[in-house]
Amino acid sequence: MNHLQNLQNWLATNRYDVAYISNPTNVAYFSGFFADPEERVQALLVFPDQDPFYFGPQLEVEAVKASGWTYPAYGYLDHEDAFALIAKQVEQRQAQPKRWAIEKDDLPFGRYEVLQQAFPQASFPGDASRFIEQAKLIKTPDEIAEMVAAGKEADYAFEVGFKAIQAGRTEQEVVAEIEYALMKRGVMQMSFDTIVQAGADAADPHEGPKATKIQPNELILFDLGTVHNGYMSDATRTVAFGQPDEKALDIHKVCLEAQLTAQAAAKPGLTAAELDHIARSVITKAGYGDYFIHRLGHGIGTSTHEFPSIMEGNNMELQPGMCFSIEPGIYIPGVAGVRIEDCIHITEDGNEPFTHTPKELQYIK
Repeated sequence: MNHLQNLQNWLATNRYDVAYISNPTNVAYFSGFFADPEERVQALLVFPDQDPFYFGPQLEVEAVKASGWTYPAYGYLDHEDAFALIAKQVEQRQAQPKRWAIEKDDLPFGRYEVLQQAFPQASFPGDASRFIEQAKLIKTPDEIAEMVAAGKEADYAFEVGFKAIQAGRTEQEVVAEIEYALMKRGVMQMSFDTIVQAGADAADPHEGPKATKIQPNELILFDLGTVHNGYMSDATRTVAFGQPDEKALDIHKVCLEAQLTAQAAAKPGLTAAELDHIARSVITKAGYGDYFIHRLGHGIGTSTHEFPSIMEGNNMELQPGMCFSIEPGIYIPGVAGVRIEDCIHITEDGNEPFTHTPKELQYIK
């Protein structure tokens, strides 16, 4: 059963007349077509027992048809009333639809108000966001194969990045080397902005690459991923350029132990909270607990951050087909930052990672 059929069955079971899906990633999940409409209106309108339709900017309609979408696709011009046109098409399929499902996590309030005005008889009890996060939770073998391919691209990106390290070269220049090399191989989209951080810069976990010049004898953090047919990779490695000091080396040693211990433990039946505790305990025991300032991991698939969160308080049991990151980090301001990450998928008796670049400390000369 495909994604769209699952959504239609959910609508029928819950007696919803129509779903309005507008998050671009979720539009792609159900249609196979991705586009960022920016300020324009784009949505899938899905019914329990009628054919769905795509609605978006006129400039996307031919691309939708070419993507393999086999249902109607309607476009609008910038001067037209998009929601009046949506209402016309909806009411041809479902007269006065009263019970709607919307993405409550994603639909901007202004668009929600316009939707209410276009369908004044409607109520919006259905939370499509909750349905979608559950629908995406267990990946199919085909989805996992796409993520394996994305992982191979990330491994290549690490190879390029490590070779690009030179004294005096900036973090930004290393990022440019990585992304240019990927583009030459036909990889045109990163799953998020590539992060390269040298020395103390890495103590700020999500700061972007700077014009900081790389210096010998410090750690360098790489966090990157690619998009392969709509599916993401995400991995982090921290390497040594020259000979970092003992404090930096100890931080890496402890972070590596936490990551390896947690990844070895991940299997069906373990809870997300238990897995977080396994990694966090290693770091806390070593005296760095106050410097591990985020959850252990996040789901991944058609988005880099999906349900579930691998963190304290989440007692969801891991199941085969779940895909998520294991990424402990230690960040000491003014000193160093280390994060080591693989994304994995849970198997029947353990897990398999999507990336295979060695995690043991590599020394770059």
